[in-house]
Amino acid sequence: MYLQHTIPTNALRFLSIDAVEKANSGHPGMPMGMADVATVLFKYHLRFNPKNPDWINRDRFILSAGHGSMLLYAISYLVGYKDCSLTQIKKFRQLGSKTAGHPEYGLLKSIETTTGPLGQGLANGVGMAIAEKTLNAKFGNIINHKTWVVVGDGCLMEGISQEAISLAGHLNLSKLIVLYDNNKISIDGPTSLTCSDNQKQRFEASNWNTLTVDGHDFNSIEKGVSRSLKSNKPTLIICNTKIGFGSPNKSGKESSHGSPLGKTESILTKKELDWHHKDFFIPDKIKKKWRNLGDKGKKKRQNWVEKYAKTKIYKLLLREVSESKIHRNNLTTNFLENIVNQNIQEATRKSSQNVIEFLSENLVKNFIGGSADLTGSNLTKTKFSVAGKKKINYIHYGVREHLMAGAMNGIAVHGGFIPYGGTFLVFSDYCKNAIRLSAMMKKRVIYILTHDSIGLGEDGPTHQPIEHLAGLRAIPNLLVLRPCDAIETYEAWEIAINSINAPSAIILSRQNLPLLRRKVKINLSSNGGYVLNSNKKASITFIATGSEVSIAKETQELLKKNNIYSNLVSMPSIEIFNNKNKKYVERVLGKQPRIVIEAGSSYSWHKFIREDDMAYTIDSFGESGKGAELFKYYGFNAQKIALQIKKKYFK
Repeated sequence: MYLQHTIPTNALRFLSIDAVEKANSGHPGMPMGMADVATVLFKYHLRFNPKNPDWINRDRFILSAGHGSMLLYAISYLVGYKDCSLTQIKKFRQLGSKTAGHPEYGLLKSIETTTGPLGQGLANGVGMAIAEKTLNAKFGNIINHKTWVVVGDGCLMEGISQEAISLAGHLNLSKLIVLYDNNKISIDGPTSLTCSDNQKQRFEASNWNTLTVDGHDFNSIEKGVSRSLKSNKPTLIICNTKIGFGSPNKSGKESSHGSPLGKTESILTKKELDWHHKDFFIPDKIKKKWRNLGDKGKKKRQNWVEKYAKTKIYKLLLREVSESKIHRNNLTTNFLENIVNQNIQEATRKSSQNVIEFLSENLVKNFIGGSADLTGSNLTKTKFSVAGKKKINYIHYGVREHLMAGAMNGIAVHGGFIPYGGTFLVFSDYCKNAIRLSAMMKKRVIYILTHDSIGLGEDGPTHQPIEHLAGLRAIPNLLVLRPCDAIETYEAWEIAINSINAPSAIILSRQNLPLLRRKVKINLSSNGGYVLNSNKKASITFIATGSEVSIAKETQELLKKNNIYSNLVSMPSIEIFNNKNKKYVERVLGKQPRIVIEAGSSYSWHKFIREDDMAYTIDSFGESGKGAELFKYYGFNAQKIALQIKKKYFK
């Protein structure tokens, strides 16, 4: 029989069992196995406050093993988060409920980040720990919380976990504590089918402290967690548990992982654990014990406020963590007019670096930038960037693109910073799952994706993006911005920073581009697409993005010599343009034949191309060669395009 003093823990187990049973869907095994660990953590160590859930110095609790979501929901209800009622528990996995199949950021205040794709929560935790360490270095112990991450065997099998473990150890994130649910079971069966890793040695090799506890012994768990708090390294606590703990016939088996226990087995489990209550019923005595934990958290926050509320550092901190936008001023005007006056012609990646430097000096004081070992290529670092020291605002992520994206999500949901990170556009595929979660969570994360086409040249088709623009544009709530020159690059950054509820991907060239914009008072890119130049006699309309806008402009000038006039539409963001009203769209695109020019997949353009229109795109892999030669080889050549237009429309 299970020890009597753990009856409050069984409240977690049976809320999870009952909710999964009612939904006829879900994962009961993990909550049953980790209930003891969670109880010790919330009872003795976790700093949280259900009455003020947004408290900036709360501990972060992340369920990276998101399939065990009922563990988090059960805790949320029991400790008194108002938005997680018993009604919501009963609506687990139902349409419109706040208790989704996997934890979704924004649905409940107790959910720190969206998890489910395994390993993402661990990467998010690294980002949150980076944010805490950076704020602590800047403001002192007014910020000194821990980041707790629950991972499972699946999380540690995912490649992103190794990237996260490696960087966390390197950065010495001592307030990051990972609780490993070592139940040795996956969907297919015992993990011995697929994995022989020694997780203890694996973490220690990356500069982690490691501890092992009995996940069903309160004293063992408590001692392990207490020891982790004294470490000057990130800590892994290996919690040896039984999946489906308490189930007479399914404990320790894969059958308890992703399916309801079944009515008969649920009854047997209640008997095994001395739980003599009807479904979803929690006796007042037990509920009170849990609610008292929430009250303790309330007192912790009150003490924190009383200590710091009247201090100058408190006001500075609140200003730092507010999600502010930027506004144009005389400095902005001078910066943009200087670009025009000097006729700046440069790669947009260089323009981006200049913008970051200008913003860092004048308008944005809370960037945390970085690059996945491509700082000199992405040009993401400026003279205001500080890396490797205590008061950092720049991270060398190494060749860890997926981790970089996941960590930026963690930094964003933590609050206090605007994260941006760079890699080549072609390697955005390594980041894709995390980018998708940025968009799902509606967080301001800025992806700097350079070397945006065959124009990068000699590195060849492995590094030349083709389908990537279309793939990124297909992600809901992601802004894809591909500027054509230095002015549009500033506008792209302005849009990205002011898009508080959406991530942005700024797509930048390796090669130098001419300056095409001369008017700088209004952010024209904020319309998504706009008429860059027009002619009253126009009989065709060019639509182009990025480096291809200059090709369209050159083609336009050639045709003009033959008395063929045209309008030129620059379209840095298809997503924004698609959300403009019909009248604006029709006015910009016109009724004339359209010629689309973009050195990427045609998939993005089918909405705009009609039967008699023309499109210059690429639907095959590139080649190795000089960028200018490749543009010509694939037909992105003003003379060739002009000739074909004349043949088609002006015979």
